[in-house]
Amino acid sequence: MRCPFCGNVDTQVKDSRPAEDHAAIRRRRACPACGGRFTTYERVQLRDLTVVKKNGRREDFDRDKLDRSIRISMQKRPVEPDRIDQMISGSVRRLESLGEPDIPSEKIGQIVMETLARIDTVAYVRFASVYKNFQAADDFEEFVHELRPPSEDE
Repeated sequence: MRCPFCGNVDTQVKDSRPAEDHAAIRRRRACPACGGRFTTYERVQLRDLTVVKKNGRREDFDRDKLDRSIRISMQKRPVEPDRIDQMISGSVRRLESLGEPDIPSEKIGQIVMETLARIDTVAYVRFASVYKNFQAADDFEEFVHELRPPSEDE
């Protein structure tokens, strides 16, 4: 593993332990050349996935992009970081287990939305606002109204 500080290719593993509910291995590394310390994660990847965008464009699946979008929606929410890591790993496993190398972006959004709806409704609405491309406050109002159970007045 190359040192992110000096570029040295001879780094040493100082500590390894399971992470993300045993779905990954967290390794603490040190560089003998510059003394820098950093963490890496090793995960199993069942297959290479390609995301097919709505406009037909194709790009390699990027777990980090999925991670960032989910963490943005979960900002300042009372959800443990480990729970978020488990959710991301579970979503990626679901995508890989579909058996198809080409995954429509809509399917990724659908899987994430299903999971977020079970974990935190605020994060679910935040993610939906980007995924469904809300343009005005009315879009939020309509979406949130659909989340609420019908009252006896309606």
